[in-house]
Amino acid sequence: MDRAKKKVLIGKYGVHQKDTGSSRVQIAVLTERINELSEHLEAHTKDDHSRRGLIGLVGKRRKHLNYMRLHDKDAYDKILKELKLRK
Repeated sequence: MDRAKKKVLIGKYGVHQKDTGSSRVQIAVLTERINELSEHLEAHTKDDHSRRGLIGLVGKRRKHLNYMRLHDKDAYDKILKELKLRK
């Protein structure tokens, strides 16, 4: 992911322009990276090192989502809807 994409995500999901640590921003950035890696793995099915990285990113995102679900249910529901994480 390049800096421009990351800056756009921070601007969209952050509380302020320099907000890089909130769970909302972290979930958005991780989701973008997960989507990019998923596309890569569709083309390169035997790339096990990237697959392991993908599994780690999914675990990090899961932890941030669990935190949000416990501490701010409304924001959790909103971010799930915006990022289309649940059906």
